[in-house]
Amino acid sequence: MKKVIKVRGITIGEGAPKICVPLVGRTLTDLIEEAQFLKTLEFDLVEWRVDFFENVEQIEKVKDAFSQIRTILNEAPIIFTFRSKREGGEKEVSNQFYFELNKAVAQSGLADFIDVELFNEENDIQSLIEYVHKSETFIIVSNHDFNKTPPKEEIVARLCRAQELGGDIPKIAVMPSSMEDVLTLLDATNTMYKEYADRPIITISMGGQGLISRMAGEVFGSSITFASAKKASAPGQVAVEELKRVLNILHSNL
Repeated sequence: MKKVIKVRGITIGEGAPKICVPLVGRTLTDLIEEAQFLKTLEFDLVEWRVDFFENVEQIEKVKDAFSQIRTILNEAPIIFTFRSKREGGEKEVSNQFYFELNKAVAQSGLADFIDVELFNEENDIQSLIEYVHKSETFIIVSNHDFNKTPPKEEIVARLCRAQELGGDIPKIAVMPSSMEDVLTLLDATNTMYKEYADRPIITISMGGQGLISRMAGEVFGSSITFASAKKASAPGQVAVEELKRVLNILHSNL
């Protein structure tokens, strides 16, 4: 029996994939406008990509901005994500600051999930996971490859490692260069879901070629999918309204 994650009235890991939309404003004013706009949409989760935020290196300003976002989106589960430059993010910071920032946000109680990248020192990841869990916050252990799609065995291995480290949701996003790459990602998702996963997982094949992976999660085993709102945070995201229609069609026929 696989675990599900229940947070703010949303159950992740059963039924249709839950739809996550990004917050990518660079200024506090932008973020407030975006958050208010999101309230007009139908979605399940929000991911604040804080690496876009101009004051990301000032932790108190991050917490103040998050508090204002939370006031607006008071019922939405929110994922707090600093995406590093090497994994497709907007900014590079020191490892020390990366973990300090994530711990400060976990301690604040504002986030429902914190995303930590798999390709960090394992001791640092385990320390952060322990800290985040003490704060009664969930953790996503993620990996993003914007250059290629690794072999199926490597995709499964990375997801398994994220699970072994204690991530509540292992996540991988890869870039295809062919439709065969998309099939590799879907095959790896199916194998991970059926043979190894004891909790929800997230898998994405990015770009236009990988669009099917954002829609067919319920078929292959991915539990969260990402859509665009005002602005996409990754290549291949489609508008939330369009994605919702497709997910409903698939779900009603499974």
